[in-house]
Amino acid sequence: MALSDAGAERRARLAAARLYLVCPEAAAPSARQARDLPELVRAAVAGGVDIVQLREKHLPDDELVAVARAMRVLCERIGALLIVNDRPGVALEVGADGVHVGQDDMPVADARELLGPDMLIGLSTHAPEEIDAEDAARADYIGVGPVHSTPTKPGRPAVGLELVRYAAGRAARPFFAIGGLHAGNVAEVLLAGARRIVVLRAVADAEAPEAAAHELRERLEAYPLDG
Repeated sequence: MALSDAGAERRARLAAARLYLVCPEAAAPSARQARDLPELVRAAVAGGVDIVQLREKHLPDDELVAVARAMRVLCERIGALLIVNDRPGVALEVGADGVHVGQDDMPVADARELLGPDMLIGLSTHAPEEIDAEDAARADYIGVGPVHSTPTKPGRPAVGLELVRYAAGRAARPFFAIGGLHAGNVAEVLLAGARRIVVLRAVADAEAPEAAAHELRERLEAYPLDG
């Protein structure tokens, strides 16, 4: 499948990306009490977020399509890539920039067949063998974690910094460290070799999301991308 200009542009933006926000789900109480989703996303992108992931595990497809379509329009306007979690069909229908899948979701090869060559596909990894697997090499990027335990992934044990070091030396694709990261501990993953991170609560639950994103971005920029 030939890559179009749209696919090439998305991958160029992915290669330059440093800070990735997973949006809180509609049922999450803390972040939604103070602000709505568009307000949060606008502030986060103004502070330095490059990629926004819409993660709504419990919404039916038709409701998610409506939310994702509005979010696509917003992300296009403010200059962020939009990723839909777990549901390639929804991502395709709304014209998102890509989809993110887990180890127990649709395989990357199947998602690629459905989405075509131009959309981004991300994959969660939690162990060295998953980083080395063919699925990870087929993805456009991988998430590595959770570095620390997080209520976003209950029951998922923390992998610590060792897996970040492994990914820094072995990952065939750009990788984002994820899991309980915030301004107070991001230095340790940067020293372990990460150059890109995923956050949720560090920005979504902050009193000032734009300032929180800006602080994280400044810390990331102190460690330039390799090559």
